Amino acid sequence: MAARANWKGHLRLSLVSCSVGLYPAVSTSSHLKCHTINRETGNRIKQLIVDSVTEEPVDREDQIKGCEVAKDELVPIEGDELDEIALESTHTINIEAFCRRSEVDERYLDRPYYLAAEDKVSREAFAVIRDAMKKKSMAGLGRVVLYKRERVVLLEPYGKGLLATLLRYHDEIRSPTAYFEDMPDGKPTDEMRSLAEELIDRAARKFDPKTFEDRYEGALVALVNGKAAKPAKGSKGAKASGAKASGNVVNLMEALKRSIASEKSETPKSESRKATGKGTARSSGGSTARKTAARKTKKAA
Repeated sequence: MAARANWKGHLRLSLVSCSVGLYPAVSTSSHLKCHTINRETGNRIKQLIVDSVTEEPVDREDQIKGCEVAKDELVPIEGDELDEIALESTHTINIEAFCRRSEVDERYLDRPYYLAAEDKVSREAFAVIRDAMKKKSMAGLGRVVLYKRERVVLLEPYGKGLLATLLRYHDEIRSPTAYFEDMPDGKPTDEMRSLAEELIDRAARKFDPKTFEDRYEGALVALVNGKAAKPAKGSKGAKASGAKASGNVVNLMEALKRSIASEKSETPKSESRKATGKGTARSSGGSTARKTAARKTKKAA
């Protein structure tokens, strides 16, 4: 079932305009929802909004925005005042510029949405914009207001529709200089680099997101299901098993060689185990049969 549109308005390129809807491309609805509850009663806890000074409860109609201009100095802003300064992008995504998708730094990508035509009348104009962008291999840049905040959005053809990705602003991106400037350049030998490259080649495979699962979410679901089946008070859930921490390897070259050896021996060992297991089963079966026959002979005698 398709999700409801987070935003509805118009997509405009110069004088070409069409009615569109913005739909979330990702979802967290499958995640297990956990709430804060009272340990004694098991009931959910209700949060109460109070005045930070008087500690008196504040009704919803008395809750407004307050912008901080100095420490502990807040300027109150009413809802109708915010509506008066609403921008055109509140109801229209105006494509202001185009660029190559490869020119957009991945750090600026925030959250993806699907942009689709909302009615039959708009489909032709929407298709014209989409196909022209696809033909020129260009992505569009526009603005949209979501949750009362204006965001820059990157538009690119995606199947029969458009992928609209919200972008972060430049002042939200931290410079890597402070984190990387003290890192040593390092001068690995050709042999060390070659061993590392071999490890990469051995682990290289086509990206498949289905192979990655949220293991913590799975452990949490198993814990909850176990406690739900056995609601005994004070029962301890099974701890999620994790990989044993390996000891520190001082010699980098030795670590690389051991990694390569481990990769090479992994498959043959598993095959030999299967073969050994079958042989053991047969020999064990034959030995048991001989012992049984000997017991019968002794009993008859």
